[in-house]
Amino acid sequence: MPTEREVQHPDGRVERITETTAAPTTVVERRGSGMGAIVALIIGLLAVLVIGYFLMNMNNNEAVESNAIAGAAESVGNAADNIGEAARDAVPERAPAPAN
Repeated sequence: MPTEREVQHPDGRVERITETTAAPTTVVERRGSGMGAIVALIIGLLAVLVIGYFLMNMNNNEAVESNAIAGAAESVGNAADNIGEAARDAVPERAPAPAN
C-alpha cells in the first residue's frame, strides 16, 4: 500500500512523495511557487510594449514623410504660379487690332 506525504519548503515549493512498501521505489513530484509564470508574463508584456512602441514610431515616420511630400508638391505649384506671373509681366500688352 502506497504512503503519500507532502513536504512544504520555506521558499514555497511543495514536494509530494509517494512511497510503496512492496518495492523501494519513491516518486517525487515537485511544484514551484509559480514565479516562473509571473516572470514569463512580465517578459511577454514588455515585449508587447516594445513592439507597440516601434509600430507607432513607424506610423509617425510615414506621416512625416507624407507631410514632406505634400509640402514639396505645394512648393512646386507655387513656383509654377510665380513663373506664369513673370511670363505675363514680361510680355507687353498689345493694343487691340483695328477693325476693318
